Amino acid sequence: MSKFLIAGLGNIGEEYAGTRHNAGFEVADALAMEAGVLFRNDRLASVAEFKYKGKQIILIKPSTYMNLSGKAINYWLQAERIKVENLLVLVDELAFPFGQIRIHPKGSDGGHNGLKDIQATLGTQNYARLRFGIAAQFGKGKQVDYVLGKWDAEERKLLPERVKLAADAVKMFVFAGLQQTMNAMNSK
Repeated sequence: MSKFLIAGLGNIGEEYAGTRHNAGFEVADALAMEAGVLFRNDRLASVAEFKYKGKQIILIKPSTYMNLSGKAINYWLQAERIKVENLLVLVDELAFPFGQIRIHPKGSDGGHNGLKDIQATLGTQNYARLRFGIAAQFGKGKQVDYVLGKWDAEERKLLPERVKLAADAVKMFVFAGLQQTMNAMNSK
């Protein structure tokens, strides 16, 4: 049976719950809820496991904080003997409008510290990532406050629909593969 590691990036702790930087956690939570599984605290991450159309999904939310995400991802890839081709990282993206998703097979970190650490730890940029748009609605010098800020009222209203689309994209990645998922989802 094929195994996949789906890693939702975010920061642990109540003060980060519901913030834009935790978009990866939001998508991971939606996947777990839909599958009817709970996260358990485990080594370097909260972990939930389920099967989808004959594929095994290991879903993690690293407990290492965003900037050290690579450590948790590398551990779970090794522990579960999952190939890097079966890794999908869920991450927030400032360069995209709110709620827009894009799936890429590889790429630079784009200045994202979580992706920077994953690349450094794995020694490659060649892993799939789903970028969830959070827009860049902040003034000069306010980026940190913005990404660590809570969703505004309008975003909160639209968030469930966009998170569901991202969760559907994850399931398509697992079942249909990267190319088909990119073709279907990158236009939405």
